[in-house]
Amino acid sequence: MQKNKTDIKENYLYSFNAGILKILLMDRTTRKNIIWATDDYASLGEQYAADKEIIPACITGLFGDVIKPRSDKSRAEQLNRVRDKAEVFTPSWVCNCQNNLVDHAWFGRSDVFNTETEKGWVTHYEKVAFPDEKGKSWQDYVKENRLEITCGEAPYLASRYDTVTGKVIPVKDRIGLLDRKLRIVCENVDEESEWLAWAKRAVQSVYGFEWQGDNVLLARENLLFTVMDFYEEKFHKSLAKNIKYLGEIARVLSWNIWQMDGLKFVVPNSCHVGCEGCAKRNLGKHNGIYCRIYDWPANRSIEFYSLYKGAKNGD
Repeated sequence: MQKNKTDIKENYLYSFNAGILKILLMDRTTRKNIIWATDDYASLGEQYAADKEIIPACITGLFGDVIKPRSDKSRAEQLNRVRDKAEVFTPSWVCNCQNNLVDHAWFGRSDVFNTETEKGWVTHYEKVAFPDEKGKSWQDYVKENRLEITCGEAPYLASRYDTVTGKVIPVKDRIGLLDRKLRIVCENVDEESEWLAWAKRAVQSVYGFEWQGDNVLLARENLLFTVMDFYEEKFHKSLAKNIKYLGEIARVLSWNIWQMDGLKFVVPNSCHVGCEGCAKRNLGKHNGIYCRIYDWPANRSIEFYSLYKGAKNGD
Protein backbone atom coordinates (compact mmCIF):
# COMPACT_ATOMS: atom_id res chain seq x y z
CA MET A 1 0.00 0.00 0.00
CA GLN A 2 0.99 3.63 -0.30
CA LYS A 3 3.14 4.71 2.64
CA ASN A 4 3.47 8.23 4.00
CA LYS A 5 1.37 9.68 1.21
CA THR A 6 -1.13 12.49 1.62
CA ASP A 7 -2.86 11.79 -1.69
CA ILE A 8 -4.34 8.32 -2.13
CA LYS A 9 -4.12 7.83 -5.88
CA GLU A 10 -7.29 6.52 -7.51
CA ASN A 11 -5.11 4.66 -10.03
CA TYR A 12 -3.57 2.79 -7.10
CA LEU A 13 -6.98 1.97 -5.65
CA TYR A 14 -8.29 0.82 -9.02
CA SER A 15 -5.29 -1.40 -9.72
CA PHE A 16 -5.30 -2.63 -6.12
CA ASN A 17 -8.98 -3.59 -6.37
CA ALA A 18 -11.43 -2.00 -8.78
CA GLY A 19 -14.39 -3.24 -6.75
CA ILE A 20 -13.37 -1.27 -3.67
CA LEU A 21 -13.09 1.97 -5.64
CA LYS A 22 -16.54 1.34 -7.09
CA ILE A 23 -17.97 0.86 -3.59
CA LEU A 24 -16.33 4.08 -2.38
CA LEU A 25 -18.08 5.96 -5.20
CA MET A 26 -21.55 4.70 -4.32
CA ASP A 27 -24.42 6.89 -3.13
CA ARG A 28 -26.56 4.59 -1.01
CA THR A 29 -29.52 6.99 -1.08
CA THR A 30 -29.84 7.26 -4.87
CA ARG A 31 -28.41 3.78 -5.55
CA LYS A 32 -26.18 5.42 -8.12
CA ASN A 33 -22.79 7.10 -7.66
CA ILE A 34 -22.02 10.30 -5.82
CA ILE A 35 -22.07 13.34 -8.11
CA TRP A 36 -19.42 16.01 -8.61
CA ALA A 37 -21.73 18.73 -7.20
CA THR A 38 -19.17 21.37 -8.23
CA ASP A 39 -18.16 23.01 -11.51
CA ASP A 40 -14.46 22.85 -10.61
CA TYR A 41 -13.87 20.00 -13.05
CA ALA A 42 -16.29 21.05 -15.83
CA SER A 43 -13.45 22.11 -18.14
CA LEU A 44 -12.42 18.46 -18.42
CA GLY A 45 -15.56 17.53 -20.34
CA GLU A 46 -19.26 16.76 -20.16
CA GLN A 47 -18.80 13.87 -17.72
CA TYR A 48 -17.33 16.30 -15.17
CA ALA A 49 -20.38 18.59 -14.94
CA ALA A 50 -21.75 19.26 -11.47
CA ASP A 51 -24.78 17.01 -11.96
CA LYS A 52 -22.84 14.04 -13.34
CA GLU A 53 -21.94 10.94 -11.37
CA ILE A 54 -18.29 10.33 -10.54
CA ILE A 55 -17.32 7.13 -12.33
CA PRO A 56 -13.97 5.29 -12.21
CA ALA A 57 -13.16 6.19 -15.84
CA CYS A 58 -13.20 9.90 -14.91
CA ILE A 59 -10.64 9.55 -12.12
CA THR A 60 -8.35 6.73 -13.27
CA GLY A 61 -5.98 6.09 -16.17
CA LEU A 62 -4.92 9.39 -17.73
CA PHE A 63 -7.24 11.13 -15.25
CA GLY A 64 -5.75 9.45 -12.21
CA ASP A 65 -4.56 12.70 -10.68
CA VAL A 66 -7.83 14.63 -11.08
CA ILE A 67 -8.96 14.44 -7.44
CA LYS A 68 -6.42 15.80 -4.98
CA PRO A 69 -6.49 16.75 -1.29
CA ARG A 70 -6.83 20.44 -0.56
CA SER A 71 -3.16 20.74 0.44
CA ASP A 72 -2.14 19.51 -3.03
CA LYS A 73 -4.46 21.87 -4.90
CA SER A 74 -3.15 25.13 -6.33
CA ARG A 75 -3.69 28.33 -4.40
CA ALA A 76 -6.17 29.44 -7.06
CA GLU A 77 -8.17 26.23 -6.67
CA GLN A 78 -8.24 26.61 -2.89
CA LEU A 79 -9.46 30.21 -3.11
CA ASN A 80 -12.11 29.23 -5.64
CA ARG A 81 -13.51 26.63 -3.24
CA VAL A 82 -13.53 29.12 -0.39
CA ARG A 83 -15.40 31.65 -2.52
CA ASP A 84 -17.94 29.27 -4.04
CA LYS A 85 -18.64 26.88 -1.15
CA ALA A 86 -17.05 28.57 1.88
CA GLU A 87 -14.67 25.58 2.01
CA VAL A 88 -12.21 26.17 4.83
CA PHE A 89 -10.18 23.31 6.27
CA THR A 90 -9.26 23.20 9.94
CA PRO A 91 -5.64 22.66 11.03
CA SER A 92 -5.07 19.39 12.89
CA TRP A 93 -4.15 21.15 16.12
CA VAL A 94 -7.58 22.81 16.18
CA CYS A 95 -9.28 19.47 15.42
CA ASN A 96 -7.33 18.00 18.33
CA CYS A 97 -8.45 20.73 20.72
CA GLN A 98 -12.10 20.21 19.83
CA ASN A 99 -11.88 16.41 19.88
CA ASN A 100 -10.27 16.69 23.31
CA LEU A 101 -13.36 18.55 24.52
CA VAL A 102 -15.52 15.65 23.37
CA ASP A 103 -13.33 13.17 25.25
CA HIS A 104 -13.17 15.40 28.32
CA ALA A 105 -16.95 15.22 28.51
CA TRP A 106 -17.00 11.43 27.96
CA PHE A 107 -14.15 10.48 30.33
CA GLY A 108 -14.78 13.18 32.90
CA ARG A 109 -11.13 14.23 32.81
CA SER A 110 -8.78 16.15 30.52
CA ASP A 111 -5.62 15.18 28.63
CA VAL A 112 -6.75 11.60 27.99
CA PHE A 113 -4.90 11.08 24.71
CA ASN A 114 -2.54 14.05 24.65
CA THR A 115 -1.64 17.41 26.13
CA GLU A 116 -2.20 20.44 23.96
CA THR A 117 0.64 22.80 23.14
CA GLU A 118 0.64 26.02 21.12
CA LYS A 119 -0.56 24.83 17.70
CA GLY A 120 0.31 21.22 18.50
CA TRP A 121 0.11 18.41 21.04
CA VAL A 122 2.23 15.92 22.96
CA THR A 123 0.86 12.39 22.79
CA HIS A 124 0.42 10.28 25.93
CA TYR A 125 1.56 6.80 24.97
CA GLU A 126 0.56 4.96 28.13
CA LYS A 127 -2.55 2.75 27.91
CA VAL A 128 -5.75 4.76 28.31
CA ALA A 129 -7.61 4.05 31.56
CA PHE A 130 -11.40 3.99 31.56
CA PRO A 131 -13.84 5.24 34.22
CA ASP A 132 -14.95 2.54 36.64
CA GLU A 133 -18.64 2.97 35.96
CA LYS A 134 -21.40 1.40 33.90
CA GLY A 135 -21.45 2.41 30.26
CA LYS A 136 -17.84 3.63 30.31
CA SER A 137 -15.83 0.61 29.20
CA TRP A 138 -13.41 0.63 26.29
CA GLN A 139 -16.04 -1.20 24.27
CA ASP A 140 -18.56 1.55 25.03
CA TYR A 141 -16.09 4.16 23.85
CA VAL A 142 -15.48 2.35 20.56
CA LYS A 143 -19.24 2.01 19.91
CA GLU A 144 -20.13 5.62 20.80
CA ASN A 145 -21.48 7.37 17.68
CA ARG A 146 -19.68 10.47 16.39
CA LEU A 147 -20.64 12.82 13.53
CA GLU A 148 -18.54 15.36 11.64
CA ILE A 149 -20.79 17.83 9.83
CA THR A 150 -19.71 19.34 6.48
CA CYS A 151 -16.74 17.04 6.84
CA GLY A 152 -14.63 17.90 3.79
CA GLU A 153 -11.78 15.36 3.84
CA ALA A 154 -12.86 14.34 7.40
CA PRO A 155 -9.97 15.78 9.45
CA TYR A 156 -11.93 15.43 12.70
CA LEU A 157 -12.45 11.73 12.06
CA ALA A 158 -9.09 10.70 10.60
CA SER A 159 -5.87 12.70 10.83
CA ARG A 160 -3.65 10.90 8.31
CA TYR A 161 -2.29 14.32 7.38
CA ASP A 162 -2.83 17.95 8.26
CA THR A 163 -5.37 19.15 5.70
CA VAL A 164 -3.85 22.64 5.68
CA THR A 165 -0.12 21.86 5.47
CA GLY A 166 -0.31 18.38 3.94
CA LYS A 167 2.16 17.09 6.55
CA VAL A 168 1.75 13.36 7.20
CA ILE A 169 1.06 12.51 10.87
CA PRO A 170 2.57 9.31 12.35
CA VAL A 171 -0.04 6.72 13.35
CA LYS A 172 0.91 6.86 17.02
CA ASP A 173 0.29 10.62 17.12
CA ARG A 174 -3.02 10.86 15.27
CA ILE A 175 -5.91 12.66 16.89
CA GLY A 176 -9.05 11.98 14.84
CA LEU A 177 -12.14 10.48 16.44
CA LEU A 178 -11.69 7.23 14.50
CA ASP A 179 -7.95 7.33 15.23
CA ARG A 180 -8.73 7.41 18.96
CA LYS A 181 -11.16 4.52 18.72
CA LEU A 182 -8.67 2.41 16.77
CA ARG A 183 -5.94 3.23 19.27
CA ILE A 184 -8.22 1.90 22.02
CA VAL A 185 -8.85 -1.26 20.01
CA CYS A 186 -5.10 -1.71 19.56
CA GLU A 187 -4.51 -1.28 23.29
CA ASN A 188 -7.17 -3.79 24.34
CA VAL A 189 -7.24 -6.46 21.62
CA ASP A 190 -4.35 -8.69 20.54
CA GLU A 191 -6.12 -11.46 18.62
CA GLU A 192 -6.31 -10.56 14.93
CA SER A 193 -9.86 -11.65 14.13
CA GLU A 194 -11.18 -9.88 17.22
CA TRP A 195 -9.23 -6.76 16.26
CA LEU A 196 -10.79 -6.78 12.78
CA ALA A 197 -14.27 -7.10 14.29
CA TRP A 198 -13.78 -4.20 16.69
CA ALA A 199 -12.10 -2.04 14.05
CA LYS A 200 -15.16 -2.53 11.84
CA ARG A 201 -17.42 -1.61 14.76
CA ALA A 202 -15.35 1.55 15.25
CA VAL A 203 -15.85 2.51 11.60
CA GLN A 204 -19.58 1.86 11.92
CA SER A 205 -19.73 4.43 14.73
CA VAL A 206 -18.32 7.43 12.83
CA TYR A 207 -20.36 9.49 10.37
CA GLY A 208 -19.88 12.56 8.20
CA PHE A 209 -21.67 14.39 5.42
CA GLU A 210 -20.36 16.68 2.71
CA TRP A 211 -21.70 18.50 -0.37
CA GLN A 212 -18.86 18.14 -2.88
CA GLY A 213 -18.30 14.74 -4.40
CA ASP A 214 -14.52 14.86 -4.53
CA ASN A 215 -14.39 15.52 -0.80
CA VAL A 216 -16.80 12.65 -0.11
CA LEU A 217 -14.44 10.29 -1.93
CA LEU A 218 -11.36 11.72 -0.20
CA ALA A 219 -12.99 11.33 3.22
CA ARG A 220 -13.96 7.73 2.51
CA GLU A 221 -10.46 6.96 1.28
CA ASN A 222 -8.91 8.54 4.35
CA LEU A 223 -10.98 6.43 6.72
CA LEU A 224 -10.31 3.22 4.78
CA PHE A 225 -6.57 3.82 4.80
CA THR A 226 -6.70 4.79 8.47
CA VAL A 227 -7.92 1.27 9.28
CA MET A 228 -5.11 -0.15 7.13
CA ASP A 229 -2.54 2.07 8.86
CA PHE A 230 -3.57 1.02 12.38
CA TYR A 231 -3.66 -2.66 11.40
CA GLU A 232 -0.13 -2.45 10.05
CA GLU A 233 1.04 -0.57 13.14
CA LYS A 234 -0.46 -3.29 15.36
CA PHE A 235 0.38 -6.48 13.46
CA HIS A 236 3.40 -5.36 11.38
CA LYS A 237 1.92 -6.61 8.14
CA SER A 238 -0.30 -5.20 5.44
CA LEU A 239 -4.08 -5.54 5.38
CA ALA A 240 -4.08 -5.06 1.59
CA LYS A 241 -4.45 -8.77 0.85
CA ASN A 242 -7.67 -9.06 2.84
CA ILE A 243 -9.87 -7.77 0.03
CA LYS A 244 -13.07 -9.19 1.52
CA TYR A 245 -12.60 -7.29 4.77
CA LEU A 246 -11.60 -4.07 3.03
CA GLY A 247 -14.71 -4.39 0.89
CA GLU A 248 -16.79 -4.63 4.06
CA ILE A 249 -15.15 -1.48 5.46
CA ALA A 250 -15.69 0.31 2.14
CA ARG A 251 -19.38 -0.64 2.26
CA VAL A 252 -19.72 0.83 5.75
CA LEU A 253 -18.03 4.02 4.61
CA SER A 254 -20.29 4.31 1.57
CA TRP A 255 -23.19 4.58 4.03
CA ASN A 256 -21.55 6.55 6.86
CA ILE A 257 -19.82 9.24 4.80
CA TRP A 258 -22.56 10.52 2.57
CA GLN A 259 -23.28 13.34 0.14
CA MET A 260 -25.86 15.81 1.40
CA ASP A 261 -27.01 19.42 1.32
CA GLY A 262 -26.69 20.04 5.04
CA LEU A 263 -29.22 22.88 4.98
CA LYS A 264 -31.97 20.75 3.40
CA PHE A 265 -31.07 17.15 4.33
CA VAL A 266 -31.39 16.13 0.67
CA VAL A 267 -29.02 15.04 -2.09
CA PRO A 268 -27.35 18.23 -3.44
CA ASN A 269 -29.41 19.99 -6.13
CA SER A 270 -32.12 17.30 -6.07
CA CYS A 271 -34.99 19.69 -5.33
CA HIS A 272 -36.92 20.67 -8.45
CA VAL A 273 -39.53 23.19 -9.58
CA GLY A 274 -42.33 23.80 -7.10
CA CYS A 275 -40.38 22.77 -3.99
CA GLU A 276 -42.36 23.96 -0.97
CA GLY A 277 -39.39 23.34 1.28
CA CYS A 278 -37.17 25.69 -0.71
CA ALA A 279 -39.90 28.32 -1.12
CA LYS A 280 -40.96 28.36 2.54
CA ARG A 281 -37.72 27.13 4.13
CA ASN A 282 -39.61 24.18 5.54
CA LEU A 283 -37.15 21.35 6.16
CA GLY A 284 -39.81 18.66 5.98
CA LYS A 285 -41.33 19.76 2.68
CA HIS A 286 -38.50 19.46 0.17
CA ASN A 287 -39.28 17.55 -3.02
CA GLY A 288 -35.67 16.51 -3.39
CA ILE A 289 -34.25 13.15 -2.30
CA TYR A 290 -33.89 12.94 1.47
CA CYS A 291 -30.62 11.24 2.41
CA ARG A 292 -30.44 7.90 4.16
CA ILE A 293 -27.78 6.51 6.47
CA TYR A 294 -27.39 3.15 8.21
CA ASP A 295 -28.07 2.17 11.80
CA TRP A 296 -25.63 -0.73 12.09
CA PRO A 297 -26.71 -2.16 15.48
CA ALA A 298 -30.34 -2.16 14.29
CA ASN A 299 -29.30 -3.38 10.81
CA ARG A 300 -31.54 -0.95 8.93
CA SER A 301 -31.28 2.23 6.90
CA ILE A 302 -32.96 5.38 8.19
CA GLU A 303 -33.71 8.82 6.81
CA PHE A 304 -31.20 11.25 8.32
CA TYR A 305 -33.81 14.01 8.56
CA SER A 306 -35.86 11.79 10.90
CA LEU A 307 -33.00 11.93 13.43
CA TYR A 308 -32.95 15.72 13.26
CA LYS A 309 -36.73 15.90 13.58
CA GLY A 310 -36.69 13.47 16.50
CA ALA A 311 -33.97 15.41 18.34
CA LYS A 312 -35.83 18.68 17.75
CA ASN A 313 -39.02 17.18 19.17
CA GLY A 314 -37.17 15.76 22.13
CA ASP A 315 -37.67 12.13 21.09
